[in-house]
Amino acid sequence: MQKLLRWKKSRHRKPLMLKGVRQVGKTWLLKEFARRYYKNIAYFNFDEHPEYKQFFENTKDVERILQNLMMASGETIKPDKPEDTLIVFDEIQECPNALNTLKYFYENTPHYNVACAGSLLGIALSKPASFPVGKVDFLEIGPMTFTEFLMANGDGNFASYMDSIERIEPVPDAFFNPLYEKLKMYFVTGGMPESVRSWTEDRDVELMQQVLSNILGAYERDFAKHPDPKDFPKISLIWKSIPSQLARENKKFIYKVVKEGARAREYENALQWLCDANLTYKIYRSSAPGLPISAYDDLSAFKLYLVDVGLLRRLSLLAPSAFSEGNRLFVEFKGALSENYVLQALRNQLEAIPRYWTMDNPRYEVDFLLQRENDILPVEVKSESNVESRSLKKYKEKYDDQVKLRVRFSLNNLRLDDDLLNIPLFMTDYADKLIGMALKQLEIEI
Repeated sequence: MQKLLRWKKSRHRKPLMLKGVRQVGKTWLLKEFARRYYKNIAYFNFDEHPEYKQFFENTKDVERILQNLMMASGETIKPDKPEDTLIVFDEIQECPNALNTLKYFYENTPHYNVACAGSLLGIALSKPASFPVGKVDFLEIGPMTFTEFLMANGDGNFASYMDSIERIEPVPDAFFNPLYEKLKMYFVTGGMPESVRSWTEDRDVELMQQVLSNILGAYERDFAKHPDPKDFPKISLIWKSIPSQLARENKKFIYKVVKEGARAREYENALQWLCDANLTYKIYRSSAPGLPISAYDDLSAFKLYLVDVGLLRRLSLLAPSAFSEGNRLFVEFKGALSENYVLQALRNQLEAIPRYWTMDNPRYEVDFLLQRENDILPVEVKSESNVESRSLKKYKEKYDDQVKLRVRFSLNNLRLDDDLLNIPLFMTDYADKLIGMALKQLEIEI
């Protein structure tokens, strides 16, 4: 919400496009933003009202378009007080001409506050003839974080506690144990708003399961809309292979897991399409911890994760009952859910997408490498009781002069041992803050 408010107040404001996968809550967010910070909302949905599309076909005159939309819908936009109204174009992928018209809003009528929402898949598929490059502000919307899940579940006190932490010290049991249990539930629901609501409001596990199935089904139907029909089965096969890919010991993406005999050149377009649609995260192997981190990508080796941990659990057919079975959710298929969850949280906090690092003979693997400002930090995710970080030790031996801090996410308490920072998994949303505190503490000790 704060990012939206900064957009509203900016002197250089352009029409805003919310980017995000289907059912991630873009429409709700824009309506809530309008309710809080505007006197009025003028809402136009091109899916519900396909007749609105014709107003964009024969003119680029913004005032005329808005006049026609207001007469057809009954919505109000006061021309003398444009700052009072948020104009929302929803499901904008259904009207490519409206996408194109955004540049005229920017060039000719910048006094209007215009925000758009639409499926990333749909926008990619619509292939508008002239997307308004450079004339639009973008804001990416992802699934709800664990902290947002706590807020939705009425557990704002736990979120407030984590937000108040100002030094590296163990979390009291009164907070640690409940947060651990609530994180297990987050692994079950994930962060898709409808799934979270089915749990937080109704406590209905069957409904939550159905919601996640429906979302997965909607994505699969979108695959079929791909402009190149021969790519549809390839996209679907890659998508369904992700749990199997992550169940492997090193989790490296292998094309033959998708289909026996499959080759990279046959599937790379389909894979890229999933990544462009933000349904998957592609994490490259890094050959060395150098800056910028992207300069050391090994493009032949990567891991593939899902946009949401709850969707991954559902796609993997892991039953919600695992919630009650100790730490099973965290360790199931080689801790893939934990890694997916950590990656989601880190992407929200860091500019550069994480990488990973490996070494062969013998094999060592560091789950993630983070570029934080001008530091490269190795990260391991541990879900079992054994948290010995062999790979972190090896990494430090190899790159000792470049390692300021090593980070481990686990089920253990918050602690800094020499240069090893252990972060409880339920505090992953605060990783950047905690890493900053640990680095300062180490500087003082030196």
